[in-house]
Order: sequence, then structure tokens, then C-alpha cells
Amino acid sequence: MDFNPMSPEFRLDPYPTYAAMRRDAPVYRSAGYVVVTRYDDVVSVLRQPNLFSSSAIGMNVRGRPARTIINTDPPVHTRIRGVINRAFTPRMVADLEPMIRRVTARLLDRMCERGEGDIVRDLAVPLPVTVIAHLLGVDPDRQEDFKRWSTAVISETAGLPDDERARVERDTDEFQDYFDAAIAERRERPGGDDLISAIVRAQQEDEELLSADDVLAFTGLLLIAGNETTTNLIGNAVLALLAHPEQMARVREEPALVPNLVEEALRWDSPVQFLFRTATEDTEIAGEPIAAGTTIIPVYASANRDDARFPEGDRFDVTRNAQGHVAFGYGVHFCLGAPLARLEARVALEQALARLPGLRRAGDTPPERVPSLFLRGVQSLRVAFDRVDAATAR
Repeated sequence: MDFNPMSPEFRLDPYPTYAAMRRDAPVYRSAGYVVVTRYDDVVSVLRQPNLFSSSAIGMNVRGRPARTIINTDPPVHTRIRGVINRAFTPRMVADLEPMIRRVTARLLDRMCERGEGDIVRDLAVPLPVTVIAHLLGVDPDRQEDFKRWSTAVISETAGLPDDERARVERDTDEFQDYFDAAIAERRERPGGDDLISAIVRAQQEDEELLSADDVLAFTGLLLIAGNETTTNLIGNAVLALLAHPEQMARVREEPALVPNLVEEALRWDSPVQFLFRTATEDTEIAGEPIAAGTTIIPVYASANRDDARFPEGDRFDVTRNAQGHVAFGYGVHFCLGAPLARLEARVALEQALARLPGLRRAGDTPPERVPSLFLRGVQSLRVAFDRVDAATAR
């Protein structure tokens, strides 16, 4: 049993390792970290930000530390989160559904015309990138750049050749330069109703809450969180259906199961596998002593497969009640973009299943995994399907 998220074997399938850890070492010490894998223990860590701080999630802007909602604790976290809550309401998310349906239909039209495609590159990437670009108020025509920059930011550079590491660094610099300019524009012309404008206004109203570096980090986080996790959710859901054709047939027979499919996909193959916390004082987890300052890794994906919470947790079942999964976190750090991710995934899966009959893998090469320490998804998923005229398939 070896918790090594960087190994090719682990990235291909981490779940046997998680199962062994839950069984034999639910509080596992590895390389100076404490890895927590059982559902009850993961939830206990997440629900106590006073004991387990999010400050372990380091974020930097050109080498300088920055604060966002993901790496702060109450009361600062509460104030920062309020910035986005004002501009990211349930009504706003609901109002996006017609746009999401139009974009999804257009993307599937192109796939139908060809009779083949890549679920990730042709649907799961452009859909959430288009939506988050709209919310941020940036140019949707730059979506390929946004995806490239997001991939660079989440990529692990350890072990990369010098030229690859240099490319990732260039992409990250481009990313920061672009959003520096977007933020400067909002300062010169305030009053917009996009998310960048909301963050800039908050910083101008309370400079102690957010620094200039914090604004840039916050904006970048919204771009990344707004597309990477949803892309991985859609890709993981389709990959699971392709591996379980009886489950795909069940959803085709009962389209009302699609929302349940989304929740089961989140549980069964979580787009965010884990994040980090720091013990703020001497404490314990499941009876194991934890020293102040210890970095904790609560593994959401393992908690979501825990048989004690989800019977037969390794079984993919679109009819399962997956309520209570922690794919979006838990407690004060529950993902504020969860309603939008669920909406985008529901629309994408509804339309894909309705319009791509005979959906199947094209080729048998295992899909290449996203090069990230803590995110799980596939970079490409080639599919074939029975040819249907795009105009009549809607």
C-alpha cells in the first residue's frame, strides 16, 4: 500500500489503494503528511476549520502568497466568499440554463455532422469554458487559451523536462498577464455585472480584505474551478457509462435519472480527489494523535467509496441515492459553484445521451489522465456513435 498520487499506476486507478487504506490504515502517515480516507473522518476534518485550517492550500501570484476562498478560514473566508455570493446567486445560475442548452446543442451538432468525436475536447471542455468566460466577462473566443492556461496552472511540474517546465511557466505567465489587464480595465471602467467587476469592487471597498495579488488569484481560481472540475465531471461520467453499458441503457430508458447519474458520477469518480488542511493545534483523528502544524490530506474520493456510508461503494449505480457525497467538499468550504457544475453536467449528459445513439469508445487505448496531483479526469475520450442528421436529432 503506497499513497503516491504522482505514480502512473495510481493515476490510472487510485481506488484499490484507497480501499486498502480505509481497511488497514485509515489515518495513514506518508512523507510527512497524514492521509485520511474514511467517510466519517474526512467529514470530521472538513467540518472543523478551527482545528484543520485551509491555509495548507498555498496559492501564489508571481511567487507571492495570495488569499482566496479556497485557502482562508472564517472569519476572513466568510467575508471573501460573500463577494462572490452577491454575484453568484441561485437565480443567476438558473437563468443560465437556456444559454447552456444552446451551447451544448451547437457543440453536439458538430459531432453529429462528423459521426464521431471526442467527448472531452468537443463537449466537456468548451461548454464550461464558454460559461465561465461569460460569467467573468472575458472574451469567449479565447477559450482555447483559457483551457491551456488552466491546464498549466494545475499541472505538476516535478519531474518534467526543462522544456516542458518552461512551457508551463510561460503559459502561467500569459494567464496572469491576461487577467492583470482584465482587472485593470475594470478599475478604469467600473460598474460591470461580471464576476471580475464584483471582485474589483470588493477590493476597492475593503483593501484589507483583498490585496491586488488576491484579486488576481481569486479571478484565476474562478476560471480554473469553473471549467476544470466540470470538464472532469462530464468526462468521468461518460467514461463510467461506457464502462457500464447496462447503466447507460438504464438512463436512456429513464432520462429522468440523469440528475441521479450526475450525483453518482461525482461520488464514484470524484473530479477533485483531495485537498489539504493544517492542524492548528495538537488533536486526534480516529484516535490517532495529530501534532499541531501537521498537513492533513482528507481524501474526498475515498470517503465517497466508503462502504460504511455507501454500501458496495465501488459499484457504479445510476439509481443509487448518493446524497451526502463530499465531491464538492463539506461545511464552510462547500463549493459555491456546485449548482452551476450540476446544471452544466445535467444538460450535457441529457443531450449527449439523446443525440448520440450507440455511443461507444473509439479504440481501446486507455485515456490519458489529467496531469494534476489532486484533480481526476481524462484529457481525451474518443467516441463513435451511430450517424444521425444533426438537424433531426434534436
